[in-house]
Amino acid sequence: MPCPVSAHPHVYVDARVDVIFDDAGLSGFRVTWVFDEMFSNMIAFDFDTNGNGRFDAGEVEGVRKGAFSNLREFGYFTRIRIGGKPFAVQFVKDFSATLHDGVMTYAFFIPCHVRAAATVKKIRLSMYDDTYYTDIALASDPVKMVGAERFGADWEVKENPADAFYYGQIFPEDIIITFKERP
Repeated sequence: MPCPVSAHPHVYVDARVDVIFDDAGLSGFRVTWVFDEMFSNMIAFDFDTNGNGRFDAGEVEGVRKGAFSNLREFGYFTRIRIGGKPFAVQFVKDFSATLHDGVMTYAFFIPCHVRAAATVKKIRLSMYDDTYYTDIALASDPVKMVGAERFGADWEVKENPADAFYYGQIFPEDIIITFKERP
């Protein structure tokens, strides 16, 4: 009997995360996804209606409604744990889509307020599609801390075999953020 064949992934994304702090502590994450040229061209074909090679304001809204908003059902492919407890990503803000030299980029903000304290707060963030239709890899410079100077803040990236997916073959990369009030 023949075995079923599947060809995944179909979409490739390089991801970056700006970890945003305000006066109280963590405010959220500004996520940037840079897509492969093939997927970028498919979206451009559908949404760059005037064919000028970039997304104008109305076209960005079309991308948001027609290609991005359904990711809400999947938590925007983002998993967050605060002190080991899951934090459900139910909405995002400030979505934008750009098209430059045939490459599409999404950017959006995930609100995630965590107040700084005298003890260390630990946040784990990973981005992946567990169906592996989309491969989300961290870019070579994946994290930027913004406004973290007033906190003892740090980050590292670690492979997470405990959350392996796609038949246990793929291990997501966790961005681990730690911060606390400075004395």
